[in-house]
Amino acid sequence: MQIFTRKTHIDFIGKRRLPVALSIVLVIATFVVLFTRGLNFGLDFTGGTLVELSYAEPVQVASIRKQLANAGFANTVVQHFGTSRDVMVRIPVSKIGNSSALSNQVVEILRKSVGDRLLTSRPGKAQQCASNGNNTADCQIQVRRIEFVGPQVGEELAEKGGLAMLFTLIAILFYVMFRFEWRFAVGAIIAISHDVLLTFGFFSLLQLEFSLSVLAAILAVLGYSLNDTIVVFDRIRENFRKMRKVTTVEVMNTSINQTLARTIITSTTTMLTVLALFFLGGEIIHGFSIALMVGVVVGTYSSIYVATPAVLAMGVSREDMMPVKKEGADDGRP
Repeated sequence: MQIFTRKTHIDFIGKRRLPVALSIVLVIATFVVLFTRGLNFGLDFTGGTLVELSYAEPVQVASIRKQLANAGFANTVVQHFGTSRDVMVRIPVSKIGNSSALSNQVVEILRKSVGDRLLTSRPGKAQQCASNGNNTADCQIQVRRIEFVGPQVGEELAEKGGLAMLFTLIAILFYVMFRFEWRFAVGAIIAISHDVLLTFGFFSLLQLEFSLSVLAAILAVLGYSLNDTIVVFDRIRENFRKMRKVTTVEVMNTSINQTLARTIITSTTTMLTVLALFFLGGEIIHGFSIALMVGVVVGTYSSIYVATPAVLAMGVSREDMMPVKKEGADDGRP
């Protein structure tokens, strides 16, 4: 643990140009990806029916997609989740009549296909299944989950989710402005927006499903990034008042180095927790844990190379951090 008690003297601010340029390139690339590929919104936002199935044996999603297309479900999204035996079927809202009947119809189509194939290719397996008192296809496909979200509910969730992020940013702006100074507030907003945009870009680039749990993770990333940034800002303000004979760059470098051990420990412990969620939490919270992993990485990076350089670029000085003297305090009058 000696590394966490040793004083560091890394010139973060002096070498800020390359990281800042990298952040600008990543943000521009994020906008390009978002406008060209968009986000892969889940049923929480788009509406539709979701059916999760578990097969007894590995199955190809292409064959399932073909079976549903032949039955009239041409726009259905079929993908593996977890293992090659677990399948998620998403039917767009345009296909919805009665959600319960629709999901039952999809399950019956797939079970009939599996049952026919089993009787043709492996009659012994089919007889064994029937001898246990089960339907042949029931032994091969089990329904794990069925969900339905209407289009109006999906649009409302998307609207409220966007408003939640907007109000959060506004609240952070006023909080930091009151707690520190307006330049620090703008720097914090720039850093947080940077983190959110890069997380959006990551999900858009890989076309990972963007659901309500992912949105919740991004809101958590806002809080995490702000917390790390506030720690650095607080040390900068403190050092501005203590270190009277050094430049602004030296004050910021010293402050970042003084909080570096805390930043590393916090980020590491948070990442270990999120990794446990990713590997042990199951498929349902994979999107949530992935968003948190990306957020922890970019949040730690932005508190050093985005928030602080942004404040420096806006011309913050020692005078801005010094307490305001009361009129007549130096003339000997009470």
